[in-house]
Amino acid sequence: MPLDEDKYPVESDRRRFVKGVVGGAALAGVTTASAAAVDTATSPSGAGGGTTEFYAVENTDGPAPRGMPQIPVEIDDEGYLMGAWPEYEEGAENAVTEDYGGSGVTYSSAWFQYCGVQTYSGVYPDADQDNYFRYSSSGYDWHADKGGDKIHIDDFQELGEPWREWNTAFGTRANGKPAAGTWRSQDLSPQETMPIQIIRSQNVLDLAEEDPWIEASTEEGCIAWLNKCTHFCCVPGFKNNEGSAKFGAADQIYCQCHQSVYDPFSIVKKAFVALPRPEKED
Repeated sequence: MPLDEDKYPVESDRRRFVKGVVGGAALAGVTTASAAAVDTATSPSGAGGGTTEFYAVENTDGPAPRGMPQIPVEIDDEGYLMGAWPEYEEGAENAVTEDYGGSGVTYSSAWFQYCGVQTYSGVYPDADQDNYFRYSSSGYDWHADKGGDKIHIDDFQELGEPWREWNTAFGTRANGKPAAGTWRSQDLSPQETMPIQIIRSQNVLDLAEEDPWIEASTEEGCIAWLNKCTHFCCVPGFKNNEGSAKFGAADQIYCQCHQSVYDPFSIVKKAFVALPRPEKED
């Protein structure tokens, strides 16, 4: 299907590349103190912790220490959206896919082990959860009546305004249509729900043309991330809070708790110390 011509001017802040690649020099910044933290995080009482490289939507403002981890998107034969889960081999500490989609990126379940998520059932490498994205019971008006339903690619076009035209009363442009959902959380308590967001956008299609990781980790213009602010673990939102305009975030992901801001169209490679998963009880 031919794509529309580029609708977004240079001032739209669209990024055409993956930024902030962490090389050996940057990782050398893991000091002795950091190493001690790693030792603590990987104590015998848990599994899967330690220094982890990951890809994220970039944190551009506020107190959050890093971006929120990206979830590679897949679409099944019927058009339902899924978050890819890394490959798991019995006895392995983490689920890991080397060279995900031919991108050269190692994708690991450790990406999501922070903010208490490391205790959730769905983050265990061998968890018996499917990978479908399901709508949250709250989120955006266009899917308010579909809580718990699997998210379908056609929904972005057929429900409410088409995805290329969706916008809000605040902000400056229609740069993507978002949905709020959950992942690997079916039949679990609300305390174990992994919140996610998806945006379908021409920006993502453009990025995918120029970067192997974006091409491998997005589908039909859809990008997704674990929607847990890396500051105090609140749940932010893309263009869902009018007050975000006061902080220059009307067209960004904004966390109203402490004003952290993320750019969903700037994907960065970072490193952090993943927290260990608690030992499973027999």
